Amino acid sequence: MRRSLMLAAVAALTLSGCMGGMPGFSDPSPASFASVLADAGRPQADRERDAARYPAETLAFAQVRPGQKIGEYMPGGGYFTRLLARAVGTDGRVHAFVPSEIVQLRAAYLTEAQGTAAEPGMGNVVVSSTPGAAYAPPEPLDMIFTAQNYHDFYGPYAPANAGAAFDRAAFAALKPGGLYVVIDHLAAAGTGLTGAADLHRIDRQAAIDAITSAGFVLDGESELLVRADDPLSANVFDPSIRGRTSQFMLRFRKP
Repeated sequence: MRRSLMLAAVAALTLSGCMGGMPGFSDPSPASFASVLADAGRPQADRERDAARYPAETLAFAQVRPGQKIGEYMPGGGYFTRLLARAVGTDGRVHAFVPSEIVQLRAAYLTEAQGTAAEPGMGNVVVSSTPGAAYAPPEPLDMIFTAQNYHDFYGPYAPANAGAAFDRAAFAALKPGGLYVVIDHLAAAGTGLTGAADLHRIDRQAAIDAITSAGFVLDGESELLVRADDPLSANVFDPSIRGRTSQFMLRFRKP
């Protein structure tokens, strides 16, 4: 997990996988998202985060294409919501989802998502909230995307078996060949789920094991967001590491 960023970037762009319902399409390149990143409607705060988050490379790794129907789990402040909405275009749709059990803990998560959807140019974003285990978008999805949230399924406030329940619901919501893209803060190898509560991190292999148990197959991964200077032992909100954590990028496919 300690390759150079250059090698990791190459790996991110050369890994291939099937895309449900879109045979014959070549994988998108980071350059194809230049207009998305340059869109005048993106807030300056989002632009300032681009250097650390590699948005064009991430969208290419996720194989985002115009017209797709994408489910986004826990959109937060809307950084990726804005990118996904612009990337899929007016023929596509982004279903931003905030579980009701999370809303009960912090209602602002839902109001933030609703505020993002109300911004100019975001008319293709739909916000919903139900229990996570009942996740069922109103149309079949090409992709489900989540960044820096998967570990919370195994945190202290999650219902019992929340991760397994959502993974099964995600599998059901996707078209055959659809993708489940998960980005999260790395925990040290071999620590399993133990870092989810205190550090807000998850072992890469633990995430793979959980998601493939729901029927998904691992379709690709990238070390683009791996950082050699992250000791993997600090809480992700610690000022010494916040915004600079080492993260995995995994892409799963529904057979």
